[in-house]
Amino acid sequence: MAHLKLASKQQGVVLIVALIMVVAVTGIAVTLMSSSSVDMKITNAAFEREEAENALMGDVQQIIATEANKGGTSHFLYTRAQIPNGEIALAKVDETVSTMSNLNSGALDLPCPRKFNFTAGISCNMVQVNSTITYGSKSKHTITVTSGIAQEMASLNTGG
Repeated sequence: MAHLKLASKQQGVVLIVALIMVVAVTGIAVTLMSSSSVDMKITNAAFEREEAENALMGDVQQIIATEANKGGTSHFLYTRAQIPNGEIALAKVDETVSTMSNLNSGALDLPCPRKFNFTAGISCNMVQVNSTITYGSKSKHTITVTSGIAQEMASLNTGG
């Protein structure tokens, strides 16, 4: 009978040890699940940014192509004097808002950059296009791309 009393005392200890193990394993599982949700948020944020960047780059190319195809009525041919307040709004594409400003610092046209061979009487009208897109929940993040454009044109006003 002494043997039975000893076994009954050990059954309570086993129960307590088992409960402690269950609590420890539950704590580890909860910690892993919460860090997993943080990883998911980081991954989603990176995906949203990448998606916004790709959309913005496509929109910028479309804006530039549309403006370049206008020929003589293109805003790229505007001089600094023709642009009120230093910048002009270009056509909105999807969610991308773009503005253009003229980089010519004075009355003279600028020589074209990165030319292999020089042609007399050809100068450039230098403009800058800033395109911005907002993304994310509640549209609280923005990305802006700045593009420099040199529009070649015949000029008698090169100062040369």
